[in-house]
Amino acid sequence: MRAVGVIPARWASTRFEGKVLADIAGKPMIQHVWERTSQCQHLDDVLIATDHEQVLKAAEAFGAKAVLTRVDHPSGSDRVAEAVKNIDADIVVNIQGDEPLISPQVIDDLVLAISQDKDVIMATVIKQITDATDISNPNVVKAVIDDRGNALYFSRSPIPYNRDQQDITYYKHLGLYAYTKDFLFQFISLPSSALEKAERLEQLRVLEAGYSIRTVITDQETIGVDTKEDLTKVQGIFKTNG
Repeated sequence: MRAVGVIPARWASTRFEGKVLADIAGKPMIQHVWERTSQCQHLDDVLIATDHEQVLKAAEAFGAKAVLTRVDHPSGSDRVAEAVKNIDADIVVNIQGDEPLISPQVIDDLVLAISQDKDVIMATVIKQITDATDISNPNVVKAVIDDRGNALYFSRSPIPYNRDQQDITYYKHLGLYAYTKDFLFQFISLPSSALEKAERLEQLRVLEAGYSIRTVITDQETIGVDTKEDLTKVQGIFKTNG
């Protein structure tokens, strides 16, 4: 199965405009994401999808394939779909453009989750929560899964609710998705759902429509750069690790 990784890189981020071009260790952030994604063993191609000429030119300058997409897409999934519409692919991986520490192995594991199981049409990544403060943090999305690893629900609230203080494993959602190309276009054609609107989580549209999302558990940490404080943290990590 032919797998393509797409990195949506929107310019007008609400909390940090132009963050994908923020400097980290002498390179724009989007370049770090692209370089790590390009190390994947199970991706046949990598593409940056942006809505801004400045990002397009920067991507082409460091040798990436890039396409200019519409400005008015409601989600990264819609931008990814536009980018791959005329591309030969069986599997599409949506890789966040603001995660310069993304692990290539995690991306490969997502591709394998779909390519090795014909029943899986969409997959995502979760990680066990080790910092207790993340459980109550609404910016950290929690996931509950069944015995097969399929997602039961995602929420900004602490789930499951631990009424009797049992020994519970909590998972956080890392926001990386893979889909069969066919299902990607089916997904974006679904109407926005009530749960999606309530939680502001687009993956709930899939669950509410009755489809399954397979989860891949990883021990690899990543940091999404949503604010300038996040950027400073990541810059420090790169400086420490050389």
